[in-house]
Amino acid sequence: MTPPPIALTIGEPAGIGPELAVAAWKTLCDEVPFFLIGDPAHLPDGTEWTEIAAPDEVNRTGSALPVLVQPFDGPRYPGVPQPAQAKGVITAIERAVALSLSGKAGGVCTLPIHKMALQDGAGFTFPGHTEFLAHLCDCDDVVMMLASPELRVVPVTIHIPLEAVKAALTDTLLETRIRITHDALRDQFGIAAPRLAVAGLNPHAGEGGKMGDEEITLIAPVVRSLRAEGLLIDGPMSADTMFHAAARAGYDAAICMYHDQALIPIKTIDFDRGVNVTLGLPIVRTSPDHGTAFDLAGTGQANPTSTIEALRMAWQLAQARG
Repeated sequence: MTPPPIALTIGEPAGIGPELAVAAWKTLCDEVPFFLIGDPAHLPDGTEWTEIAAPDEVNRTGSALPVLVQPFDGPRYPGVPQPAQAKGVITAIERAVALSLSGKAGGVCTLPIHKMALQDGAGFTFPGHTEFLAHLCDCDDVVMMLASPELRVVPVTIHIPLEAVKAALTDTLLETRIRITHDALRDQFGIAAPRLAVAGLNPHAGEGGKMGDEEITLIAPVVRSLRAEGLLIDGPMSADTMFHAAARAGYDAAICMYHDQALIPIKTIDFDRGVNVTLGLPIVRTSPDHGTAFDLAGTGQANPTSTIEALRMAWQLAQARG
């Protein structure tokens, strides 16, 4: 059964989201069915678009970008976020999630938001998209995966200061992140026997306890327990030797202890094609792996590759879910 089209949220309208949406449609209109939720007044001049009332109208829009209109307060100012538009940005995300939960959309692909503008304009209290989506889907725990053809990484702790990582890292959290990742690789990515590599927290994976003992007291016991259940899992490994080509060939996803330990490798190896995938939700959710790029907004120079790959992956995952 072919799933319904993907809902693409416009994100921060003063960023590069509007032009990425148009560029992605030009590339994917015959490959990936999707529609934009946002205010068409913020699309680049000359954009061919058409208003739809429901996702099932996408196939009747021809070459024009289908838009489920969500009005934003105030005019278009590329590069200058307007807090007054924050409520519209949030509502667009809420509508996309509601359509996906109801089965009217095949999933959600989110263009970048600007958290400060959302905080200033709408009192947005969530650290990022991932946590907000978990709230909307009433999920206790979700996993942020960054995926590209070269590498998949999962940070166990996400948007918290580095000094808070040690306290936040628990055996329960680590085990939950690993299980969600394993199940998603098997059920959504079609990998029958996923291979996981787990990084240590400290330099050289603690070097036998000389540079920290979290590997000995926390990470290794979780890895041993899951391996005893039959999971193909190794670690804790030294993070500085996990990401060269030969090492990457030995696993399907790397479990990392904190945000930058995961994101620096994938953004270095495959910056343009990295896709943010939220695992553990009852819906499909992907996003390009970059920010609002205010310096590029309105110039037509933004690279749409990550958005194109995010929409492709959303459609693939939607098809896998049936």
